[in-house]
Amino acid sequence: MSIVLKQRSALPGFGLTMGFTLLYLSLVVLIPLSTIFLKATSLSWGQFWATVTAPRVIASYQLSFGAALVGAIVNAVFGLVVAWALVRYDFPGKRIVDGLVDLPFALPTAVAGIALTAAFAQTGWIGQYLEPLGIKVAFSPLGVIVALTFIGLPFVVRTVQPVLQDLDPETEEAAMTLGAGHWQTFVRVILPTIMPSVLTGFALAFARALGEYGSVVFISGNMPMRTEITPLLIMTKLEQFDYAGATAIAVVMLVTSFALLLIINVLQWWSNKRYGIT
Repeated sequence: MSIVLKQRSALPGFGLTMGFTLLYLSLVVLIPLSTIFLKATSLSWGQFWATVTAPRVIASYQLSFGAALVGAIVNAVFGLVVAWALVRYDFPGKRIVDGLVDLPFALPTAVAGIALTAAFAQTGWIGQYLEPLGIKVAFSPLGVIVALTFIGLPFVVRTVQPVLQDLDPETEEAAMTLGAGHWQTFVRVILPTIMPSVLTGFALAFARALGEYGSVVFISGNMPMRTEITPLLIMTKLEQFDYAGATAIAVVMLVTSFALLLIINVLQWWSNKRYGIT
């Protein structure tokens, strides 16, 4: 005769826990976001379409989404390199480098923007060497990419780092024993395992970059049709008391961001399913 012991949980039951979860999400996320859609309904469809498709608004979409995408891709590549170096190698100052990765989390975005502008301006520490080469960073779209790359780096590193730490070195040794080179081992053994975490870090960096404001407004120069990001344009309309226009643009950003993140999550699910990762 076997006795089956029911596993007890330290937390309340599913019903109570789910109730608190839905209540919290509704108060913090769903209700505030729903007000954006409600405010946008004060515009007719023609007014809404004219607002969100104005040339200045379209230019801000292109810069915001394009720069966020480029910054997230750069972070996905070099964030993986940084995480690899921190996990696989010991070197002097390793703990300092590891701490510097979290600096964009702790640094106020306005301070980051001022620091990047000072560094990459025409007379800055870095900009003075780039200007003779014809590379203008501050007050250009490239400056926006630099700022968004700066604030997104920790997301990729901190997402990939624990996965690399848990990776069994014996798997790599077995692959190399069977004749695989370093590159083959990385592509066929390591990369499939860490790809879901890389996609997660990419999605987080991309989402963070889309809503970034403080670090960009200083280095971009805020020139309409050239270096004006969508969050700044929303703030401009709010300062002009055009609340309906601001919420209309916010709705487009919200829906587009959600669709892109959904696509990334589907890709992550497909990657997990393909390589049998749970």
